[in-house]
Amino acid sequence: MGDSQVGGSKLRIAIGGDHHGFHYKNMFLRSLAERGFEVIDAGPYELDPADDYPDFADVVGKAIQEGTADRGILICGSGVGASIAASKLRGVRAAVCHDIYSAHQGVEHDDMNVLCLGSKIVGTELARELVDAFLEASFTGEERFVRRLSKVADLE
Repeated sequence: MGDSQVGGSKLRIAIGGDHHGFHYKNMFLRSLAERGFEVIDAGPYELDPADDYPDFADVVGKAIQEGTADRGILICGSGVGASIAASKLRGVRAAVCHDIYSAHQGVEHDDMNVLCLGSKIVGTELARELVDAFLEASFTGEERFVRRLSKVADLE
């Protein structure tokens, strides 16, 4: 399931999360690499209950900004903190999605490039489905959505 290609190249995905997202991050690192995606481990590299989600949001967001990643996935307890932190970086459009519709529609209409998940909110199977919906979606490029994105960029 899922297409690991975008424009003829492997889709590059940066994945990070705090201690609440550590196990999900590792699960996605393995499963997405097995499916042919180029996966960037944005940390943490060991389980540390004292780590902070903004540190990993920064790494994922900078990978988007620098073009070393096409999309990002961030996991914290609720997904909210990671979304707030990542969205502070220019050009990063991060959102919490705990339903399938939002996970694909956010890409199709809003060109969302970072999916944020709450490990305390969604179980592993739903998390897998959300990631699939996010990665399989493409921005439609319709004029009204491009116009809206331009207005969002002006807010930055």
